[in-house]
Amino acid sequence: MDKSTYLLDPCGASSLPFWKTNSIPIPEDLLILREDDPRLEIVAQQCVDTPYFKLIHTMLGIGETTLPSGFRFVRPSAQALLEHIAACYDEERASEEELLNYRRHVTFSPDLWLAVVDDKTDKIVASGIAELDADIKEGVLEWIQVSPAYRRRGWGRIIVNELLFRMKGRADFVTVSGKLNDPSDPRALYLSCGFGDGVVWHVLRKR
Repeated sequence: MDKSTYLLDPCGASSLPFWKTNSIPIPEDLLILREDDPRLEIVAQQCVDTPYFKLIHTMLGIGETTLPSGFRFVRPSAQALLEHIAACYDEERASEEELLNYRRHVTFSPDLWLAVVDDKTDKIVASGIAELDADIKEGVLEWIQVSPAYRRRGWGRIIVNELLFRMKGRADFVTVSGKLNDPSDPRALYLSCGFGDGVVWHVLRKR
């Protein structure tokens, strides 16, 4: 896909960020269709259908993040991030190799690996990864998670806002995607952080 096509509609042009669209092949047993594709109704009957949202932030209204007293931002190691991800999800998992691969991507930026630590326990309460495609000036949010005991307190918004703030002046826009029917409702978090113009993509795996 060429840049101009993608930039006209980053959410509607592809289910993936631009750099992944042009570098990661789609497995043969997968078909990815936009929600308005006329083929969807028929194809979905023959496949396992997992809908994903994709949202965009235009980088307007991003302010500096203020942490409550007793908490601090740190740059987590791959192992610390791996352990926090495992503690936050029942089903979603990241492998050590997957996380280390993020560091090999051309979009890797060390300051976009982020965690909040509680000084009382010295444990991570929230964490996230963002990537930055400097060529097209697209930021991408990847793993965003909050420890179960700290949920519903605004920590997700703090992590997202701080990652956006760190990309200010470097990214013209930031995209994020996730499972539409996830019980934790990540879409609601991103909408509350100023993301919008969403498109739903269906990842269809052949039975």
